[in-house]
Amino acid sequence: MDTIDRKIMNELQFHFPITSRPYAEIGERLGISEKEVIERIKRLKRDGYIRRIGANFNSDKLGFVSTLCAAKVPKEKIAEFVKIVNRYKGVTHNYQRRDEFNIWFTFIAPTMEEVEKALEEIRKETGIEEIYNFPATKTYKIEVKFKV
Repeated sequence: MDTIDRKIMNELQFHFPITSRPYAEIGERLGISEKEVIERIKRLKRDGYIRRIGANFNSDKLGFVSTLCAAKVPKEKIAEFVKIVNRYKGVTHNYQRRDEFNIWFTFIAPTMEEVEKALEEIRKETGIEEIYNFPATKTYKIEVKFKV
């Protein structure tokens, strides 16, 4: 990742333009073409620096449920477990912690039954039985941005 890539990452997080051609505007700000911005973003996604570009919605107001899940995953199975978890559209992000329960992820779905069904599928596919579901009882809005 070079200086331009870092600037693009910061633009995406902090100043994403709501226009018909956002990448052209980002390119204009950075002195590069729209095409170059798009190609760099594709590469950053392919290389795993960017997982998703999209809006964040208040899922509760849209009638969805959200939950925090914790799993106890052996070190040698972490990469495969996370790959499987990330296939689910309702998973917004996950992270590894230095704890007995070392993989945590958030899941949003229309119903808690759909979350439970997905968690059961994940258990069966990964062989990881210890996946716990901690449904949100109160929502706290936090904004996480990482200056690159």
